[in-house]
Amino acid sequence: MKQEDKINMDAPVCDGGCEYLKLHPTLGEKAKNSLPSAEELMRLAELFRMFGDGTRIKILSALLHSEMCVCDLSEIVGMSVSAVSHQLRLLKAAKLVKCRKEGKSAIYSLDDDHVRLMIKSGTEHILEK
Repeated sequence: MKQEDKINMDAPVCDGGCEYLKLHPTLGEKAKNSLPSAEELMRLAELFRMFGDGTRIKILSALLHSEMCVCDLSEIVGMSVSAVSHQLRLLKAAKLVKCRKEGKSAIYSLDDDHVRLMIKSGTEHILEK
């Protein structure tokens, strides 16, 4: 579907000379009332901040395929174990990855299918023509 086909033709268009002094009575109020709370906005911003680092994206992308230990991830992303461990701590705090113990090793995986969906949707979005 083309972008112009997605536009709601019934929606009022503001040309800068809007007759409403504050909000369009229906659309503006509906949008304003559906905004997340201040706390939810902060949490969402923090979540998306985690996706703002190429190393973290590499780690998450690698974990799309398989769970791995920090040593394997270190080899894949081409960084020290210490640097990858630091990134994994941030990703774990953001609930994007989880960890399980296998003997003395810590095995990392994506936290849930939401994370998988965010990475795949983001990738599809940037590859759209």
